[in-house]
Amino acid sequence: MAEVAAVYTTKPLHRTPESIMSRNDNSNVRPLRVPPRNKRVWASVERSAATVIEEAFLEALERDPTQSRQWVVLVDGHPHQLKQIYRVMKKLNINATVVMDFIHVLEYLWKAAWCLFEKDDPEVEDWIEKRATEILRGNASQVAKGLGISATKRKLKQREGINKCIGYLLKNKSRLEYGKALEQGFPIASGVIEGACRHLINDRLDITGARWSLEGAEAILKLRSLRSCGDIEKYWEYHKKQSKQRLYRCG
Repeated sequence: MAEVAAVYTTKPLHRTPESIMSRNDNSNVRPLRVPPRNKRVWASVERSAATVIEEAFLEALERDPTQSRQWVVLVDGHPHQLKQIYRVMKKLNINATVVMDFIHVLEYLWKAAWCLFEKDDPEVEDWIEKRATEILRGNASQVAKGLGISATKRKLKQREGINKCIGYLLKNKSRLEYGKALEQGFPIASGVIEGACRHLINDRLDITGARWSLEGAEAILKLRSLRSCGDIEKYWEYHKKQSKQRLYRCG
């Protein structure tokens, strides 16, 4: 499995929960986040997840060695990945806010909703909007409690989706403080890394019928990363100099 990392700089974008989730807002005006600056992305199938994560933090430290800026780490909630992130943060003495990707939270909410509603029930979207808005206000624990009470009162026999949602919200509540994140203008969705996964990996390595050796896949990922970061020309000059030195070092 490839591990993908991205480091970039962006300006704060202050929003409200309602501005994100309200379906009744007919305004054509939407605040847009300033595009990321100085974005660098890379991926590896050879190196461990811990190594790639540490590389990301080291890249950020090169940019901001005194940590004078506000650091935000966006994650999708993979337990092993989270463990490695906190380990590296402790090792490098990093002070950063870890935020869970809100899109993943919505996925769990929808799984819970289908335990309570039929597939064609028009009320399901209102139900999702209300609970998602509460989570964006920083009330994930209260939403989890309400889901449990609702399932118990209805005596649901099929409540696996609700149980998973409750477990996810409670387990990650420290990373679901979206109320504070929105006030400070933090990003709460990992669109940058999702785009990197699609561009670096899926568009090239996940094509139908493709078979890759570990070394071949790693080489392609390095080249695509260099191209995405705009460093391919500099790398190619370096590569040619190294090849010339290797071939003609005795000359």
